[in-house]
Amino acid sequence: MSTRVATRFLLLSFLLVLAACVPTRSGEVPQLPPEPQAEQRPFVVVSPQGNREDPWYWLRDDARQDPDVIAYLEAENAYYQAYEARYGGLVDTLFEEIVGRIKQDDATVPVFDNGYWYYARFEEGKQYPVHARRKGSMDAPEEILLDGNAMAEGHAFFSIGGYEVSDDNRLLAWIEDTVGRRQYVLKVRDLETGEMLADGIERVSSFTWAGDNHTLLYGENHPVTLLSYRVRRHKLGSAAEDAVVYEEADTSFYTYVGRSRSKDYLAIYLGSTEATEMRILEADDPTGEFRVFLPRERGHLYAADHAGERWLVRTNKDAPNFRLMSVPVGAESDFAQWADVVPHSEDVFIQSFLVFDTFMAIGERSGGLLRVRVRNWDGTEFYLPADQDPSTTWLSSNGNPRLDTTVLRYAYTSMTTPTTIYDIDVVSGERELLKRDPVLGDFDPANYQTERVWATARDGEKIPVSLVYRKGFKRDGTAPLYQYAYGSYGSSEDPSFSSVRLSLLDRGFVYAIAHIRGGQEMGRRWYDDGRLLNKMNTFTDFIDVTRHLVAEGYAAPDKVFAMGGSAGGLLMGAVANMAPGLYAGMVAHVPFVDVVSTMLDESIPLTTNEFDEWGNPKFAPWYEYMLSYSPYDNVAAQDYPPLLVTTGLHDSQVQYWEPAKWVAKLRATRTNEAPLIFRTTMEAGHGGRSGRFERLRETAQEYAFILYLAGKQE
Repeated sequence: MSTRVATRFLLLSFLLVLAACVPTRSGEVPQLPPEPQAEQRPFVVVSPQGNREDPWYWLRDDARQDPDVIAYLEAENAYYQAYEARYGGLVDTLFEEIVGRIKQDDATVPVFDNGYWYYARFEEGKQYPVHARRKGSMDAPEEILLDGNAMAEGHAFFSIGGYEVSDDNRLLAWIEDTVGRRQYVLKVRDLETGEMLADGIERVSSFTWAGDNHTLLYGENHPVTLLSYRVRRHKLGSAAEDAVVYEEADTSFYTYVGRSRSKDYLAIYLGSTEATEMRILEADDPTGEFRVFLPRERGHLYAADHAGERWLVRTNKDAPNFRLMSVPVGAESDFAQWADVVPHSEDVFIQSFLVFDTFMAIGERSGGLLRVRVRNWDGTEFYLPADQDPSTTWLSSNGNPRLDTTVLRYAYTSMTTPTTIYDIDVVSGERELLKRDPVLGDFDPANYQTERVWATARDGEKIPVSLVYRKGFKRDGTAPLYQYAYGSYGSSEDPSFSSVRLSLLDRGFVYAIAHIRGGQEMGRRWYDDGRLLNKMNTFTDFIDVTRHLVAEGYAAPDKVFAMGGSAGGLLMGAVANMAPGLYAGMVAHVPFVDVVSTMLDESIPLTTNEFDEWGNPKFAPWYEYMLSYSPYDNVAAQDYPPLLVTTGLHDSQVQYWEPAKWVAKLRATRTNEAPLIFRTTMEAGHGGRSGRFERLRETAQEYAFILYLAGKQE
């Protein structure tokens, strides 16, 4: 079929599918039209370890303008709409429920910083937050910094990536994205006059003010790979080209800029999976020469923050679960002068820390749960209270801008307790409840139960699983289950509350978070056991958790549903190939499913930085191992469970063509006709739509798909 004919065929299919979406006068939805079928065009993916046929490779279009590609995606979207029309009323019902639980004019807890109270607030019915401040007191007049609703006008997508006010409180810098590709534009406004001082610095990944109130450092992304690789210095009012301060030659490293919490130092952060490096410079001397904090070394990960005459450093040097060390200012690069503050522990993983003048706060993992330890400089210490198991306690990095205080702000949640913000005086122990996220309607946490169980993996490892369900649930093997996991990059999925999730729990579902290997819930070993040549553990852990929950009566064997996104979408694709009969339906959001082809192509964003996560398929043994689990390469002539697959056309993390190719191959290969629906958001990226109500509707669509399959349509 010629390209022109293929395009006309897909457009015709698109119109036919749209017609099928219209209900009859009786209110019944007609039978679904035929599924879209992507044309197969010969193509060979060449690699040093072997060549592979890929007849759907043509769906890749870097410019995102190819009419054949757009026509196919639109045909899939129309088919999605036709299928959703079967339960469209349920989507509306769920959306109304979800929105009905939200306090639409909610606001964050104000944070006092440099003479001002900063906060964000929402307005009734509006999509985006308003960022504001008040001078000296919350009773002072409000000064709006950024009104996301006004700024988003005329844009299908809008996101503020962050903002920062200069030390003299006069200049506001922020980054914004109007495409969804996370290629931010840096802008600056004079808060006293309203004048825009700098406009349109493009491809910015991070930024920070220097101490002179007119110099900005920012990280610049590569125009092709989108990798953050260069640091420039911008002086307000200067017509000269922004000077290059640093350029990273190693494409396995990301490059970011920031500033110590003391405000005394500027920092360039260089990070890869296996090594980090910092470069520092006094903040009041932005034209000076950055110096290396400690030279990079493969296998050594460290991060430092400044307090007074010393630096506190989180490091894995001879400490797989990390330890905290201190080093005097000026002696940073001499490791012999680094001294233990909190030694390494085989049972405790140090995840984060905040340093203050008289104490430090440590975010750490023990027994799979995140908690906070407060340690005074004299060595005395205590843990912040946690009322449930499982639960999550974490440090509020944005809520603790000051070092000269004895008050620590932290957050607490569980799967039945909405996020709760506290201030605690670490000297007196007095704790103040600042806010518990409101849940409108008849929500009562006493009506729900959370617990943690341990599933035995096939190699004997114990996998923690966090569960929540409505009280009255009986462990008799009749309940539907929604199981979620991520399992990559050492990212931990902590038990937390979701008011959205209540729509499942109130319909009898059990919700499970499987803390599988590839995350870091159980320490660094947990991560290492789920990456590179151990990646298969991630997938088998998920399957073994499912089997355990069914065997223990938490779920009906024919009512198990699964969901994951991004690298969690890879998990869904692999599990769908390996154990399709276990699941009554699966949801894969922005799934990373074409592992080998993507990791062979160094022009694709993220590839070079992730060789230490997946392996480099240009070499053995990585090629064969990655090929053994890559979802796209392992699609087989077998029955598959119902699948909902989503992507964003402008996704910079997982390119849209990966799920598009996967769905096309599934349609051509599988042996059954279970629902397979694919939605591309044409004006968004990796995180989906940008407005809060738009995102909630996407969740309602996801839940409606699952509930429809489960036979719960009310």
